[in-house]
Amino acid sequence: MNPADTAEGSAGQVSRKIGPLTATSIVVANMIGAGIFTIPGIVASQVPGGGWVIACWIFGGLVAVAGALCYAELATRMPEEGGEYVYLKKLYHPVLGFLTGWTSFLVGFSAPIAASALGFAEYIFPGLKNLLPVLSEAEVLWTKKAVALAIILILTIVHYLGVRLGSIVQNILTALKIAIVFGLASFGLALADWEGSAFGFGGGGPMDSFALGTAMMLVMFAYSGWNASAYIAGELRNPKRTLPLSLLAGTGIVILLYLAVNLFVLQAVPYAELRGSIAVMEVAAVRAFGGWMGRSLGLLTALALLSSLSAFIILGPRVYYAMARDKLFFPFAAKVHRRYGVPGASILLQGAIATLMVVLGTFEQLAFYVGFALGVFPWLAVAGLSLARRRSVGEEGAAKAWGYPAVAVFYLISSLMFMIIAFMNRPFASMTALATIALGVPCYFLWVKRVKTAPGS
Repeated sequence: MNPADTAEGSAGQVSRKIGPLTATSIVVANMIGAGIFTIPGIVASQVPGGGWVIACWIFGGLVAVAGALCYAELATRMPEEGGEYVYLKKLYHPVLGFLTGWTSFLVGFSAPIAASALGFAEYIFPGLKNLLPVLSEAEVLWTKKAVALAIILILTIVHYLGVRLGSIVQNILTALKIAIVFGLASFGLALADWEGSAFGFGGGGPMDSFALGTAMMLVMFAYSGWNASAYIAGELRNPKRTLPLSLLAGTGIVILLYLAVNLFVLQAVPYAELRGSIAVMEVAAVRAFGGWMGRSLGLLTALALLSSLSAFIILGPRVYYAMARDKLFFPFAAKVHRRYGVPGASILLQGAIATLMVVLGTFEQLAFYVGFALGVFPWLAVAGLSLARRRSVGEEGAAKAWGYPAVAVFYLISSLMFMIIAFMNRPFASMTALATIALGVPCYFLWVKRVKTAPGS
């Protein structure tokens, strides 16, 4: 074997090997994460009845679909690796493209990888602790972190070894996730007592518009990831067909699953008990199936979280790869592995950052911070679709957004409202998010200066 075949190659083009099934799988896996397993009870605490809960999830799904429709056109106009990085760079200014990659690098992918890994450890630990000796509180904490670090290492290696192996693992994990979520919802609905179900729009006090907006912000956090396949546009076979199909099919599947899960929870748990509950699936499972299902729920949820973790490991490095090719990131991040055909250095870098985050803290502490920071750039991207049309960017390959401009206006107004509410509700976290983004501006000009002064520039 030639040693060069197993080493990182120089910057180059990634292969177009990903088909519609894997692309849709990535969207579904990226959307269904910790949110659906924790958000329903918090949403219920903000609105007075189950009808409002269902309405929030339906409205959130419509916003996600509107965004997906716009991204289908953006991504086919610019079918390259990097998602918003490419769109903002081409439509506005390179500094905005850099800032979306900068934000993704710090909080967009590495933090959710760490959070999903820690969630995996939290859910499987109840089943493991019976096999372990009595541990102190500190030993329990570091045992969970060790489990999280191990799962990050394993899946990072899997995706480093090539798109084919990574696609197989991703498809299997996503199928497991869908089976778990859909099975839980289906069996729960079948066995639940339908008498006295809480689907009314009242009974829990008056509706507060600010509380409703807060509930919607949390719902959209659970829906984040609807644009996932746009990040790997450069690796998709026939992107004009695959991108719209994967974005809309993936988002549609998730909407149906989310509604089914919420119906199950509302049927199984009295509304007063549901409000404010975090471990809603465990509470609902115990009510619907008895104690055994409640104890088993942790292992099932752990499997579901693995799918999201895997999807994040796939997507993030493609952003860093695209930035590095433009000489706006560490040069080694642009290298494509000569044997495996993936941005291997970027995958390893992201794994290292996620590992550090696991050691230092938990993603739950940064939920509002991450949600606000990552809401800014999709908003700018959708707003930029009008610029792309006026400039005829990639006109020949474009899959035109259905219902444009109405879908774009609906998405922009709704998302802006959610960000304003997020700022009002969590000003410190929101200001920290804005500060993180702003910190990227001097970094950008430092990179540009370094490129201009480099030999041969």
